[in-house]
Amino acid sequence: MVIQSYKPTRSQLLLVRRTRRTAERGHRLLKLKRDALIVEFFRVLDRAKKMRSNLVEKYRIASQRIAVARAVEGAIGVRSAAFARLERPTLDLKTRNVMGIVVPRIEAKKVRVNVEGRGYGIIQTSARIDEAAEAYEDLVENVITAAEIETTMRRLIEEIEKVKRRVNALEYRVIPELKSTEAWIRQRLDEMERDNFMRLKHFKQVAESRAEEASAAP
Repeated sequence: MVIQSYKPTRSQLLLVRRTRRTAERGHRLLKLKRDALIVEFFRVLDRAKKMRSNLVEKYRIASQRIAVARAVEGAIGVRSAAFARLERPTLDLKTRNVMGIVVPRIEAKKVRVNVEGRGYGIIQTSARIDEAAEAYEDLVENVITAAEIETTMRRLIEEIEKVKRRVNALEYRVIPELKSTEAWIRQRLDEMERDNFMRLKHFKQVAESRAEEASAAP
């Protein structure tokens, strides 16, 4: 109990009152942050839904084109064209700040290249290989973007849960206990003040009685 940590004094009452007001102010700010995070989460969620639909379509197109390329060039021809690529894609991992949360920013390099960069001879291969390569380059770029969005969503969910726990702790435990402690200290101070008043009143009556006895004595 918070009450056991305090003594019924004026200074302790002021301390509890300041602590309670600070907790209430923090509670309001955390609720605003929680609401803003939820709004941001739904914004990112909307992007994620669109990206998932887009990925399904990109994958469908890439699968169709690679099937056509295999039919025209054969599985060995497609594999040879894939291994002929001169430059390998790379990922540059950075970070950015979203509502005070650090989330990854993924920059893909050398994913989409021209025909020369793919390494296979133009004369020895058909246009079906080019179409399949372009489709898969487009798919990989979208997969990287989707990974960034999904990671951002997870970070937002984690932060929302963390803020919600803090809001609930302040709202249902810390602030009520501080209010209860403040009320208890005020009650104890009132009782002590009444006791002192009655004690002083008693002393005054005794003093007046003795004074009257002294004046009445011969």
